[in-house]
Amino acid sequence: MFENRERTSIESLGEFGLIDHLTKQIKLKQESTVKGIGDDAAVLDFTGKKVLVSTDMLLEGIHFDLAYTPLKHLGYKAVQVNLSDIYAMNGIATQVTVSLGISSKFPLEAVEELYQGIYLACEKYNIDLVGGDTTASRQGLVISVTALGYADEKDIVYRNTAEEGDLICVSGDLGGAYAGLQLLEREKLVYIENPNIQPDLEGKDYIIERQLKPEARKDIIELLKDIDVKPTAMIDISDGLASETLHICKQSNKGCNLYEEKIPLDPMTYETAREFNLDPTVCALSGGEDYELLFTIKQADYEKIKLQMDISIIGHVTEASAGCNLITKAGVIHALKAQGWNAFPPAP
Repeated sequence: MFENRERTSIESLGEFGLIDHLTKQIKLKQESTVKGIGDDAAVLDFTGKKVLVSTDMLLEGIHFDLAYTPLKHLGYKAVQVNLSDIYAMNGIATQVTVSLGISSKFPLEAVEELYQGIYLACEKYNIDLVGGDTTASRQGLVISVTALGYADEKDIVYRNTAEEGDLICVSGDLGGAYAGLQLLEREKLVYIENPNIQPDLEGKDYIIERQLKPEARKDIIELLKDIDVKPTAMIDISDGLASETLHICKQSNKGCNLYEEKIPLDPMTYETAREFNLDPTVCALSGGEDYELLFTIKQADYEKIKLQMDISIIGHVTEASAGCNLITKAGVIHALKAQGWNAFPPAP
């Protein structure tokens, strides 16, 4: 994988030498960061705010495939998926810690490339990297990121507080990450059969980026504050629209009606799904990894939301006894089912 590049073994640096090498350029940006990397623990001061903490782990062969995932993109994505959880609480993300399990196949140059993506995400979202850990791994690359942030107690939005009659909204468009994954997997198989054939990804930049380089929707949180709308419940879409909607409904003890015709799909997502004989709506409902925000709002806030180009109203919350339903374009009512990401698939 790295045969044609200069290689520096990580063993030659040792754990602390590696940490020093990767973190020597860090400059702290957040007032809440009292002490970052360099001691037994980071010291943070949020002064009267509620602290938000979220952790995600990415494993090679489970969550990503290095056959088509650039390490710089992977580092960027690892940070984004965690920041997304903080924004889903209506909070402000401020720090991350990054822990790596690294197999012997990775030279220093590969880890540097991974960290380029990590630092790019931190720079773009004004985040401080304040700690982490490194260790050897016999199972390939393992990345664990913990994101920290804060919010005033009055601003925090949970999953379990949707009310009957609330409107269901989603940011951006859905299904693109899954469509991009199908395209990458196809080109990987073609390459395995004939390494002389170049990947055919022309014109598919948007959905490829949706899969490899997602963006946490900090801008939506800022927009909602600007227009004075506080969601009644919120979650980020990592496992698919259906699964996340059901999480909100179950935890709020409510039902819902989602309308297929209202689900936002990018034309490239639609066309690519059709190329693979997939239903574009199913890609949106079950594909996952879009990292958009799904939230509910009071009907009284409809006028504030309706003209926002990057927010779609896709349904409404009902009483629990009405169930969770998808109303198709033909007007047929189906029970909404979660068929997205399974963290523990059955053994082969």
